[in-house]
Amino acid sequence: MSTRTSTLPALLAMLVGAFAIGTTEYGSVGVLPDIAGDLGISLVRAGMVVSGYALGVSVGSPVLAAVTTRLSRKHLMLAIMGLFVLANAATAVSTSYELLVVTRVVSALPHGVFFGVGTAIAASFVAEHRRASAVAAVWAGLTIAVAAGAPLAAVLAQYASWRAPFWLVASIGLVSLVGMAVTLPRDIDIASSGRLRDQVAVLGSGRLLLAFGMNFFAWGGTFVAFSYLPSILSDITGFTSTGVTWMLALYGASVIVGNILGGRVRDRAVVPALALMLGAQAGVLLLFTFTAHSMAGSILTLAVLGALMFCNVPGLALYVVQLAGRYRPASVDVASTINVSAANAGIALGAVIGGAVADSRLGLGSTPWVGAIMVGLGLLLTLWSAALDRARRNRALAGEPQPTGQASGGTGTGVAS
Repeated sequence: MSTRTSTLPALLAMLVGAFAIGTTEYGSVGVLPDIAGDLGISLVRAGMVVSGYALGVSVGSPVLAAVTTRLSRKHLMLAIMGLFVLANAATAVSTSYELLVVTRVVSALPHGVFFGVGTAIAASFVAEHRRASAVAAVWAGLTIAVAAGAPLAAVLAQYASWRAPFWLVASIGLVSLVGMAVTLPRDIDIASSGRLRDQVAVLGSGRLLLAFGMNFFAWGGTFVAFSYLPSILSDITGFTSTGVTWMLALYGASVIVGNILGGRVRDRAVVPALALMLGAQAGVLLLFTFTAHSMAGSILTLAVLGALMFCNVPGLALYVVQLAGRYRPASVDVASTINVSAANAGIALGAVIGGAVADSRLGLGSTPWVGAIMVGLGLLLTLWSAALDRARRNRALAGEPQPTGQASGGTGTGVAS
């Protein structure tokens, strides 16, 4: 960075923006029943509020990143936050289901760019040994949103309207926009986002596709049930509206614990740790099928499930960085961005599957075990990737040449590349 300005105000401005983005993503789960009731649609159709947003992140964010490479990083951050504010305000005044879904997709476009560019900006502010803490300060806004933003959205919907949380999110986004305009330096010395052809090159690595698949199924499986959690807790468990809000708060607190624990994963133990986490996640989701009928059982199960939902996030991100450094060393940042897209594509599919299950003869109570199957697929991919890692190490010990993707000029799409 070319300026000596204090970095703390800028980090706080981006943290506020991350909180707004996290609240609009996770807080929407808590207001689905209210949206369905107000617009006269089924809970399943209301679920598109979640899946539409996730699709906007997974498909739209990479495209937006690719077409804005010529913008200065400060102007880009201000532009995407301005779009975020306007889109959430439009969501708050939506008078039809179709308009609501469109505004949700548009409000999702800044998500991946904000976190991708914001992470790079935060890292550029400080010396190398302090970069992890600077990046964590920005991402903390997302974790706080799960813990506090989602329950707050549910409370506002309960006592005001489902539109109130989106007005709140737009207001918080405006605060972040003004804060970044004042505190971000004019010249920020970081690389621009990857072009579309760079993203396609990353998708040419079978090993990275496996890792993206792990993230896809891990997040997707959780959202099969999480997208409809308030309805599960009220219709099946029997919690009141206030009780559901407290359960969302419990879930959010558990997420914070899981994120801390997941951050302790060591580089050399990342894959065994991920296998353990995903196996536990699938098991607890399966257990929730039965404990959802009990208040005490739901409390205990969700306290664990929230931690498992975010516990694997640092490990999955780290594993993608490791594999990209090995097979696509020129595109590590692009691989990380695609990994976020993969997670949100999983969320979109998970919400759709959950809606289909809830609307079928299986019913709402079957969403946890269906989600467990989806997470189980992520576990299988993890075990497959671990076996390939072992084979690679064995070849190294035997002195055989190793495939390194772009590093050696390879462009194969097989799993070994």
